[in-house]
Amino acid sequence: MNHAAKIYIAGHRGMVGSAIVRQLIAAGHAPENILTRTHSELDLTNQAAVQAFFASEKPTQVYLAAAKVGGIHANNTYPADFIYQNLMMQANVIEAAFQNGVQKLLFLGSSCIYPRQAPQPMREDALLTGPLEPTNEPYAIAKIAGIKLCESYNRQHGTSHGVDYRSVMPTNLYGPGDNYHPTNSHVIPALIRRFHEAKVSNAPSVAIWGSGTPKREFLYVDDMAAASVFVMNLDKATYEQHTQPMQSHINVGYGSDVTIAEVAQAISQTVGYQGQITFDTTQPDGAPRKWMDSGRLNSLGWQAKVDLPAGLALAYQGFKHQIGC
Repeated sequence: MNHAAKIYIAGHRGMVGSAIVRQLIAAGHAPENILTRTHSELDLTNQAAVQAFFASEKPTQVYLAAAKVGGIHANNTYPADFIYQNLMMQANVIEAAFQNGVQKLLFLGSSCIYPRQAPQPMREDALLTGPLEPTNEPYAIAKIAGIKLCESYNRQHGTSHGVDYRSVMPTNLYGPGDNYHPTNSHVIPALIRRFHEAKVSNAPSVAIWGSGTPKREFLYVDDMAAASVFVMNLDKATYEQHTQPMQSHINVGYGSDVTIAEVAQAISQTVGYQGQITFDTTQPDGAPRKWMDSGRLNSLGWQAKVDLPAGLALAYQGFKHQIGC
């Protein structure tokens, strides 16, 4: 790693972006060389503003972690917002990076890029082989476009301009800095909040959306940040040896999955809730299973370190700190 590189973290206040900042500083990168902007300082959907920022600051590396994210309810309620805002942010940042001489960029996608019925565990070559999960299709389409933006810039400008834009696809993430909104959050933060509030109010039961049978893989966010920095800094020959020009993304997962019922039980134990867990089968389940094949990344020498019990304990600490508890 070049500790003197000027690095822009798009989305540094988000869960993943803030973890990447922590990872870079822990690895010895000079904090003054890490560029950040809040949404009020730089609206990434504003093309002119993004171009002006890059022209002024001239970063040498970019981590594109900025995104509009949310759970099933948010994706179903605001599909236009999810596809438009994510497409615009990605296109603006990647084009501005290229126009201002950035050769190294890492785009962070999502496991929802894969077809709803993709064989499990989902391999990188499952992309574009079938219909997507309807509940988050607009978000998934935007993330697929982000991958293809990176690949297209590599194909057109890799030789002439030294462009090396890479993509990593995380599984379901959780940890400090997560969104704990009661309806617009993902499963782990939503359940941490629900079980905590049930514990405080002494509620006799907590209802979980869906049947509890779908299986999900969960990765602690600091592991994702470590994987992102690892992939960004792989030498180009090694990266190209393990990828293809039009299938260059790399999955990042923990390596195993659990049912929603199992993660709910684990969270209730972490929080210390003693009541009953019920399941509301009138609510959608989403995809029946989402488990990433991380063999490509593992073969490059990276493995996740934080298991689910340890990660949930850290996430609950972060939640309590966030609410001032």
